[in-house]
Amino acid sequence: MSILITGANGLLGQKLVVLLREKGEDFLATGRGASRIPLEGIRYQSMDITNAAETFKVIATEKPEVVIHTAAMTNVDQCETDKEGCWLQNVTAVENIVKACEASGAFLLHLSTDFIFDGEDGPYDEEAKANPVSYYGDSKLAAEKAVMAGRIDWAMARTVLVYGIAFDMSRSNIILWVKKSLEEGKTINVVNDQWRTPTLAEDLAMGCYLIARKKAKGIFNISGKDFMSPYQMAIATADYFGLDKSLINETDGSKFSQPAKRPPKTGFVLDKAKEVLGYNPHSFEEGIAVLAEQLKK
Repeated sequence: MSILITGANGLLGQKLVVLLREKGEDFLATGRGASRIPLEGIRYQSMDITNAAETFKVIATEKPEVVIHTAAMTNVDQCETDKEGCWLQNVTAVENIVKACEASGAFLLHLSTDFIFDGEDGPYDEEAKANPVSYYGDSKLAAEKAVMAGRIDWAMARTVLVYGIAFDMSRSNIILWVKKSLEEGKTINVVNDQWRTPTLAEDLAMGCYLIARKKAKGIFNISGKDFMSPYQMAIATADYFGLDKSLINETDGSKFSQPAKRPPKTGFVLDKAKEVLGYNPHSFEEGIAVLAEQLKK
């Protein structure tokens, strides 16, 4: 199976590169600018997905069986303050990829998000009605519609609060933030009124691989299995590393001023992914252990 990955320099893209290499798959990693993947023998090509002609040329030349589209503007507040840039990266780019897949006959796996929901009655299954409360959510829902409207075979992997460690340690996450803060003796405020099913990046990569391998059409929820608040995630992190939990202050979202509204309760029901794909994610505690091992290296 030949696969093309967009956003290969990002966290999920990197995890997919590692997984597909382990599986012996034929793949091309693409991203904006130079490769940031410090592995030998990886085929990489720069591709600006906001440039329709460039996207079309790369996909037409490569002729992949499957395109896994992971690239997006995912900073929710940045999307609220730079709506033009958000739409360009999250919608226009998807339209470019859809057209290129139509021409080449590629199966498209598109990554989406729990932020297409308003968070009033999560966790959600694949049939739930979307109702975004942020511009980021609006853009990701518009992208889903662009994929569904294409004359292509497609799948959608929706995910929630992805955490993991990138090669260059460029991205933090709640586990790393809590660990570092408590080790430095800092008091931290963590919200208790938002609920998610946090997703280990390696689990998301595996979910994408399972979809791609089967060319399984339709929408799939690919997330972690534990339904938790960030406060519970922080306590679990402190417990795992044996750090001082008294430094963690329980608070609510009203105490934080952010440009974009957050859905209070999302999270996903995973029955379909488990049944159709054989998807079996780590627990949050197991996910902490995976990160702890990677930090040792």
